[in-house]
Amino acid sequence: MIAKIGKSENLWSALTYNQQKVDSNNGTVLFTNKIPDLWDRPYSVKFFQRYFEPYLVANNKTEKPVRHISLNPDPDDKVDDSNYREMAQQYMNETGYGNQPYVVFKHTDIDRTHIHIVTTCVQLDGKKISDSYDHPRSMEICRQLEKQYNLKIASENKNSNPLLNFKPVDIAKGNIKAQLSSILRHIPRTYGFQSIGAYNTLLSQFNITLEEVNGELHGKMRKGIVYFVTDENGKKISLPFKSSLFGKHAGSNNIQAQIQKSKVNAKNKLSKQILKTTVETAVKTSNSEATFKKQLLEQRIAVVIRKNDQGRIYGITFIDHISKSVWNGSQLSKDLSANSFHQHWNHFENKPHVKSHTPKNNDSQQRTTAMENIVMDDNKIFDGLFSDFLSSDANIEQEEQIFESQMKKKQRKRRKKI
Repeated sequence: MIAKIGKSENLWSALTYNQQKVDSNNGTVLFTNKIPDLWDRPYSVKFFQRYFEPYLVANNKTEKPVRHISLNPDPDDKVDDSNYREMAQQYMNETGYGNQPYVVFKHTDIDRTHIHIVTTCVQLDGKKISDSYDHPRSMEICRQLEKQYNLKIASENKNSNPLLNFKPVDIAKGNIKAQLSSILRHIPRTYGFQSIGAYNTLLSQFNITLEEVNGELHGKMRKGIVYFVTDENGKKISLPFKSSLFGKHAGSNNIQAQIQKSKVNAKNKLSKQILKTTVETAVKTSNSEATFKKQLLEQRIAVVIRKNDQGRIYGITFIDHISKSVWNGSQLSKDLSANSFHQHWNHFENKPHVKSHTPKNNDSQQRTTAMENIVMDDNKIFDGLFSDFLSSDANIEQEEQIFESQMKKKQRKRRKKI
């Protein structure tokens, strides 16, 4: 079981986030502490807020008095409501929050059922409950709960945590903002790309495309980015999503900064030469587009080929998931330009089939070894390819951040009206 401890100044936002799950039949109130149970009518944010106010008023100097905790068992663990209540109470008692008002919500909007607890670190006498070493203490309690309730053990090593299979956005699953957010908050700061086009090519692997927009704000011209969900053919199938919904990492200024940074880093990058050699070897040992792409996928290199209506190749891009960089073919070599590939594969169209083989150079062997346990898909990035930098609760965390950002914007608008 994994516990996350969120600290903020906005109690209303934390309560509203969870209560909306309840109101939309995607959650329930499992348990309340020092807050009366309501059996004859539904709970509300105002009702909960009333019982927290005396604590918050007792100390208004603490910058982040709100604690928003989530307890996340392994997806294979089956935990009933009674055990969830007991685990929540035990966790709160052992972390020092047992005498505080708190609400336990169960979320059922995704396959992995989990609970959220909203409380405050301010006591009635105005003293703050110490949060020194709260994360190590929380992890220790989780280990105890795993043994006590026969749950799967979550490793304390971050790299060993259950990882999210980072898949293309699926509009049929709903929760589109959360799906987009989990990708757009990580990709720009993880991969190197030297143009907007290269960034867009990278996003296409996840059924996402972007458009740059220009407009005037307060007398000054501004540039921005909007994102769309696409189908497997790249056709837009959603309304536009402003980049501000996903934080600064997805915005125009940050993307342009990343482009400039990538251009500087690319000048002396050994990985460029390794990629070039690997691609050149694959060209020599394959006689078709399909075998070429398959060989490179085995070495964690995705190939995106763009063709016109007549089938002529006008662009080719390589996404190297080892060095986390994106390169157009012409950037690697003139011999790896789109036109060169068009001529090369046309050359084999009327020739007998020649069995291809996987290159055996040292770099190829290293790349292939890294891929031994990964299932590949010739058309899309295979499942789990990006799992090395996302935790299992990434979607939930991003959804909460988006919600909190929206709440803050609404509050700012109210203040301006006043």
